[in-house]
Amino acid sequence: MSFSEPMLAPWLLIACGVLSLGVMGLALAQRPWETLLADRALQHRWLGATVAVLLLWQLRAQAVDWLTLHLMFTALLTLVFKAPLALVTNLLANLALVLLGKAAWPLLGVNVLMTGVIPVGVTVLIWRLVDRHLPDNLMVFLFLCGFFGAALATLGTGLAGLGLVMLGATDPEAIYLAREYALFLPLLMPSEAFLTGMLLSILMVYHPGWVATFNDHRYIDTK
Repeated sequence: MSFSEPMLAPWLLIACGVLSLGVMGLALAQRPWETLLADRALQHRWLGATVAVLLLWQLRAQAVDWLTLHLMFTALLTLVFKAPLALVTNLLANLALVLLGKAAWPLLGVNVLMTGVIPVGVTVLIWRLVDRHLPDNLMVFLFLCGFFGAALATLGTGLAGLGLVMLGATDPEAIYLAREYALFLPLLMPSEAFLTGMLLSILMVYHPGWVATFNDHRYIDTK
């Protein structure tokens, strides 16, 4: 779920922008470019994934001018590249929507928060819980981090969008429309979970070293 037209109160746009900027600052403070510069193969994979997300985000469902539904792939990016690079990819994707005229500039912070910060946070939280408290089992990692994590990340984005509309919508009708859009979440969640889980399982089988959050020695070699 992304906003296309500025129908939120200005104070809420500013607050979301400041929050997104702060999180992006923390991500960049991790110096993800150092990892990219040190690994040419990783550069190709990350750039290819970024371009793919930019293209896939053009497949969007939109019934009203100010709100669109689309798959995010943020959970998959977080598991494959970790949070900092996933947030950079998300920022580039949202900038592309702005440059293409599909989203207004004032909404950049809101959309980064909804499609980047929130799903990345949910995915990292689930990954940390699985990594620290559950058995070292490949299927546990795949289903909880991949399928279940992607579904929860999508749910978090949808609920955040509904909450923002109810909190600061300038059009009373927008609240009703946002609630109607929320009914599509049960359709988006399985789609996001299936694609994330399928692609993640392929990578874990053929190229486990490409998944930065997956330790193939711990989950495979020691079994």
